[in-house]
Amino acid sequence: MILRLLLILMILMTPLRPAAAQGGFSLIRDSEIELYLKMWSADVIKNTGLPPGSVNIILVQSDDINAFVAGGPNIFIYTGLLERSETPEEVIGVIAHELGHIVGGHLSRGRAAMENASYETIIGTILGVGAAILSGRGEAAQAVMGAAQNYALSKYLAHSRVQESSADQAALGFLDGAKIDPSGLTSFLKKMQSDELLPASQQSEYYRTHPVTRNRISALESKITELSAKQYKDNTLWADQHARMKAKLMGFIHPQQVAWAYDPAANTIPDTMAYAVAAYRQSNEEQAIEKVRALVGLEPDNPYYHELAGQILASFGHLGDAEESYQKAHKYMPGDGLIAIAYAHILIEREKQGESDAKALQAAIKLLKGAQHSEPRSTRLYRLLATAYGRLKDDSRANLYLAEESYLKRNMSDTGRLAEMAIRGLKEESREWQRAKDLLFYAEQAKLQKKNN
Repeated sequence: MILRLLLILMILMTPLRPAAAQGGFSLIRDSEIELYLKMWSADVIKNTGLPPGSVNIILVQSDDINAFVAGGPNIFIYTGLLERSETPEEVIGVIAHELGHIVGGHLSRGRAAMENASYETIIGTILGVGAAILSGRGEAAQAVMGAAQNYALSKYLAHSRVQESSADQAALGFLDGAKIDPSGLTSFLKKMQSDELLPASQQSEYYRTHPVTRNRISALESKITELSAKQYKDNTLWADQHARMKAKLMGFIHPQQVAWAYDPAANTIPDTMAYAVAAYRQSNEEQAIEKVRALVGLEPDNPYYHELAGQILASFGHLGDAEESYQKAHKYMPGDGLIAIAYAHILIEREKQGESDAKALQAAIKLLKGAQHSEPRSTRLYRLLATAYGRLKDDSRANLYLAEESYLKRNMSDTGRLAEMAIRGLKEESREWQRAKDLLFYAEQAKLQKKNN
């Protein structure tokens, strides 16, 4: 799937764009990259003792280098960190370190307010709280922009040296238990060590939130020599995935650099991927379609390349071909929520003889409801459900899912208003009626809490 940006803060309701506006952070959802990160970190997470499937890894588009935990067991990783990494072990080392913060309980501030919120809302909340901390005024949460938001974020997420040491030691244990080479963590930290010599304004976000010192690196290297695992996993597959990930990220985020880093004549996955995505980002329809079809030809059963083809074809108006590509992607990976949501989006937009196709809308609803389990925080999912029900003239269910979207965004006023409208038309005591009642209760509780504060 081509990387999808979900712009946050003051631009939540604008159409999707390929870059953040005015320094605003943006999230990237990409099934292929997310799968790689899950695969690489699965055994590490298992060694933490945390429940399976409880840890979420979310990508933030930024050229800066950083990773942090917020809103529960959610690890946010900047694309700049992934692009700077040289091996998957470096990425896994960072993830293991952040898991050390989760297990160590180092990030509890504001957690209750962010539990079950959308990922966009979590980052928006962090930036707002960070600004409020710096200024001493709550209204600062409404004015977090540009460089100020970076500083606010770094201050809010900053760890003490004791916490860093604790997370390091925990990470080494997790990595050793998973039989993954822990030197990736020290290799990454050495990249960051040079920031010590820079002015604070030029240091990476990672350095400002995770103090790196020679003593810290030396302590890690000393501990590594004592670890029990001497034979580490053969991660040849991971190295290939890492190369694919970096090609996709460069094509999407820095398309102008692809010609310098990749060979247009090479018949490899990374080269073909980079040029397909770069051509798409630069609105070169002919080359984008040619390259993505070549990519599919290299691995015909790869669901993510059919998904990428669907994204590119749809963006250039080839909705019929895009639907076919998404159908294949869903066939090969039926449990992927992001693929299901994208496929549903195409079905919702499909029309026959100038009128909405009710059968396609019902199919879209089935896909979206199936994706709820894996994508419970997706505001896009609920907006599409509302759209599908609205086109079917089912206003009560449309209002219910608009209320769900508002709840994820923590817009409690709209949550209550829309839930009330849904309750009036839903069958009493039905599951959807009960959910609308729950949303109304949450909204009323939030209103009461605000009044008491």
